[in-house]
Amino acid sequence: MSKWKYPLLGIDEISLGKAVLKNVDVSVRDLYNVCRAVRGMKVSKAKEYLNRVLEGKESIPFYRYTKGTGHRGDISKKWKIKQGRYPKKAVKYVLKAIEAAENNAINKGMESDSLKIVHMSAHKGFYIKRFTPRAFGRATEKNKARSHIEVIVRG
Repeated sequence: MSKWKYPLLGIDEISLGKAVLKNVDVSVRDLYNVCRAVRGMKVSKAKEYLNRVLEGKESIPFYRYTKGTGHRGDISKKWKIKQGRYPKKAVKYVLKAIEAAENNAINKGMESDSLKIVHMSAHKGFYIKRFTPRAFGRATEKNKARSHIEVIVRG
């Protein structure tokens, strides 16, 4: 297997906090939209927003993978889109990754108030392939998706 590589942002390594969660049991479709919504926010604002999503007070705008996604009235005007969902499982893992990156930055000596999410993305992981037995000796594939999340914060 190849070694994990972070993207080259052209920023000094001393002023960055990084974190990666690998093989998370969440769909990359949900993670993509959560990462897109949070990317560019300050860490404190992102945590507040994601906690509101977990409580069901605000929804995540879905830009991609929107088939069957309903319109939500609680999406703020800043997103300029009506389609949204509440991907709570994905939000829990994204919060975990943000906190890990924040802790790494604090250990390097940065202040938590000034941290901003510079880069955040979701990648496809591997599939766990399983089979469900069916009638007449047949079987149906039942795949379980895994994903990777990477976060980089800057002070």
